[in-house]
Amino acid sequence: MNSLTKTVGLVLVILLTAQSSLYIVSEFERGIKLRFGQIIEADIKPGLHFKVPLVDNVKIFDARILTVDAQPASFFTIEKKRLIVDSYVKWRVADVATYYKKTDGIESNARNLLGSRVNDGLRSQFGDRTLREVVSGERDLLMKNITEDLNKQVLESLGVEVVDVRVKRIDLPQEVSSQVFRRMTAEREKEARELRSTGKERAEKIRASADRERTIELANAYRDAEQLRGEGDAQAAGIYAQAYQQDPEFYSFMRSLNAYKTSFANKGDFLLLAPDSDFFRYMNKQQAR
Repeated sequence: MNSLTKTVGLVLVILLTAQSSLYIVSEFERGIKLRFGQIIEADIKPGLHFKVPLVDNVKIFDARILTVDAQPASFFTIEKKRLIVDSYVKWRVADVATYYKKTDGIESNARNLLGSRVNDGLRSQFGDRTLREVVSGERDLLMKNITEDLNKQVLESLGVEVVDVRVKRIDLPQEVSSQVFRRMTAEREKEARELRSTGKERAEKIRASADRERTIELANAYRDAEQLRGEGDAQAAGIYAQAYQQDPEFYSFMRSLNAYKTSFANKGDFLLLAPDSDFFRYMNKQQAR
């Protein structure tokens, strides 16, 4: 029984010793080994490693690309125009020993220090450019310069590598934004008025042209109608003349009948004529017969 107890105790001691002596660094981590607070191994590679219990201490850091989402800050352009810039930084640990010395291995400390340096870099780059260059003209060049300048600073001072710097948003201050909005509104209203005025002018020209063409078409139609009417009247007059020449007496008789018919169409009309008037010539002849 004593032998079994000793064996179990020995196994437990071995397991506890192994647990406190062995450690693992994964492929997405970086490690540093300390002995009594002094660095004895600066960059531990991924895998299974050994340390002296109670003497060595191992710090593990995330080696993946991390993000610092900087707080929006105010910067001035070369034209002294104030902008509110919201940016972020992609970074990772490059020199583990320097990173540990400068930040105590605390990621929040690294974020604060890196964010401060990013703002300084943005302030310097914005101060050398105009508003147009910052907003649209040289955005890519601006980001490239900031990334290169930051890497020169933070690689030695913080032990980190800046992968990329990006500006998420650039805004004007609230008071300036209101003025710009009002100015843009006035410009758009002016443009709208000019477009309406141009449209009305074109409409008047089109309407005047249409009216002129209508007048010309009506005049031409009236002219053609009068010509046709004149030709018809001439042909009718010729036919009447030929018919009259063939039997003038019959022609006079028919015209008198038409005159009688028209004159006596309404029974309420009165016609005062002398009995021997030429109007009743054919009636008098009929009575004479």
